[in-house]
Amino acid sequence: MSRIGKQPIKLSDKTKVDLKDKLVTVTGPKGTLSYTTLPGISVAVDGDQLVVTRSSDEKSQRALHGLTRALINNMVVGVNSSFKKELQIIGVGYRAELKGKILVLNLGYSHPIIFNPPEGVDIAVDGKANKITVSGISKEMVGQAAAKIRSFRKPEPYKGKGIRYSDEYVRTKAGKTAGSGAAA
Repeated sequence: MSRIGKQPIKLSDKTKVDLKDKLVTVTGPKGTLSYTTLPGISVAVDGDQLVVTRSSDEKSQRALHGLTRALINNMVVGVNSSFKKELQIIGVGYRAELKGKILVLNLGYSHPIIFNPPEGVDIAVDGKANKITVSGISKEMVGQAAAKIRSFRKPEPYKGKGIRYSDEYVRTKAGKTAGSGAAA
C-alpha cells in the first residue's frame, strides 16, 4: 500500500467536507476548494479523519492513491491556513509595485511587465526589501503564479540578477578573465 495514500487526513473542527459521487469539497475559514477524484479512488469520512482508498493494486492505481491523498491534504491545509511563496528581486533598478491588484514589474526591459494575478491569489510587495509575497488557499495556484512571476527574469548565473525564490540558492559562475591568450 502507498505510504502516503494510507495515511488518514486529520480534519479540524472548523473544516467541513462534502462528498458527492466523485466530487470532494472542503470548506474552511479561508474559503472553499473542490477536487474530482479519478476512477478507482474513493474518499470516505471516518470521524474526524478523511480516508483515501483504492480499488485495486495496479501500478496506476497505486500512483493515483498517493496523489489523491496529497491533493486533498493540500486542500485541507489551504482552507485552514493559506499557502505563501516569497520572491526576491535582485538587480540595480529592478523593482515591483502594486497598482490595485495588478503587479507592475520593472526588470531592465524597455517596457514594464504587467502581471494580473489569477482569482484566489493575493500579491503583496515590500518595496524597501524588494520582496514579492504570493499567497492563497490553493497550493497549485500559488506555485503557478510565483513561477510565472519568476519566469519574467530568471536569475542569471554571472551576477545573480533577476527574480528568485527567497530560499533559492543561485550558484554564480566565474566570468571571463582578461590577459591570457594569443597576442594579435
